[in-house]
Amino acid sequence: MRELNAIEITKAVKELCLTACCELPQEVVFALSAGEARESEGSAAKSVLSQLLENQCMAQESMRPICQDTGMAVVFLDIGQDLHIIGDVYAAVDEGVREAYVGSYLRKSVLSPVTRINTNDNTPAVVHIRLTPGDKLHIAVAPKGFGSENMSKVHMLPPAAGVEGILNAIVDTVKSAGACACPPVVVGVGIGGTMEQAALLAKRQLLRPLGQPTDDPEVKEIEAEALRRINLLGIGPMGLGGKTTALAVHAMSTPTHIAGLPVAVNMQCHACRHGERTL
Repeated sequence: MRELNAIEITKAVKELCLTACCELPQEVVFALSAGEARESEGSAAKSVLSQLLENQCMAQESMRPICQDTGMAVVFLDIGQDLHIIGDVYAAVDEGVREAYVGSYLRKSVLSPVTRINTNDNTPAVVHIRLTPGDKLHIAVAPKGFGSENMSKVHMLPPAAGVEGILNAIVDTVKSAGACACPPVVVGVGIGGTMEQAALLAKRQLLRPLGQPTDDPEVKEIEAEALRRINLLGIGPMGLGGKTTALAVHAMSTPTHIAGLPVAVNMQCHACRHGERTL
């Protein structure tokens, strides 16, 4: 049995929060560049994508936030069954978030949903724990802004809706979001399970390397067709029209009940921020 002090979790979460808020993954930068190349010369779409690329470059160089909405800290912990963590895991995560957001002046957006009183340190974090084989701890931190989160939906479809119903649910969610989700977007999709399982599955898909297709051949076809249909909507970067409404659709399925077909669509803005580390 390997032991790990919870203070190491605090250190990792702090560092991941800071880098995720200030640096886009390289594959996201490549996708934005590819989108800019596709758009017509002199178009608003090309101009917007050029500005987004310039913005991310300035953010990375100065280690300042890519966006003023530095989000709620969503933290995924995959804990090996042969690992013993010394200390309170949830407290360690929250302390990492607190040190990152207070110490570096990131915007603190977390408050009571009833009183609207701010917690003033961006805690508590949203923590998802999963047990895995081995003695390692894998941490993924994804600051989630609410321009895109507010546009996310769970569709409880009838089984007869089939693949076409799944595609319609995905495309309609993006269409109804319009410019509100700060496109070009990344679309996480969870198909099957129960209501909450589909939603969590959808959010996890946003951690995948951008454009990496799923291993499931049937779901892979859904990803490709949904992306094609979304980019035909013409919403374009920041809703100003163009060919690049979405950078990727990442979907995954899990078995569900005979009477249902849950489809969760988790919207993510162009700033698809996340960082990962294994301890």
